[in-house]
Amino acid sequence: MIEFFMPMIPPETTAQQKKVRVVNGKPIFYDPSDVVKAREKLTAHLAKHAPSEKYLGPVRLTVKWLFPIVNGHQNGEYKWTKPDLDNSNKILQDAMTKLGFWKDDSYVASLIVEKFWAKVPGIYIRVEEL
Repeated sequence: MIEFFMPMIPPETTAQQKKVRVVNGKPIFYDPSDVVKAREKLTAHLAKHAPSEKYLGPVRLTVKWLFPIVNGHQNGEYKWTKPDLDNSNKILQDAMTKLGFWKDDSYVASLIVEKFWAKVPGIYIRVEEL
């Protein structure tokens, strides 16, 4: 099992924000610079927590996204505003795959993801074998 907290202001840019341009009549999809920066930020924070060996079977991934408190919200209150939770988690899981947490993010057989307002912003992550 791996369990850690990454103190940071979580990125609000998600993997769904791809851009497209047409070159010679063919669409070319690419990540805008803010998506690239978000991926780099997550990768840099995750790198120190990457396991020495990849998980080779099904895992449960628990993620708690903790965003800075704004507009009178309370510590621990569920956040129901953007970014969308599934899109945020996709960029995180892609970074974890690239860093070797597992061979492919299809290994995540159980996923528990929540987002909150928090006095201490960051991302809590737990990976456990099933």
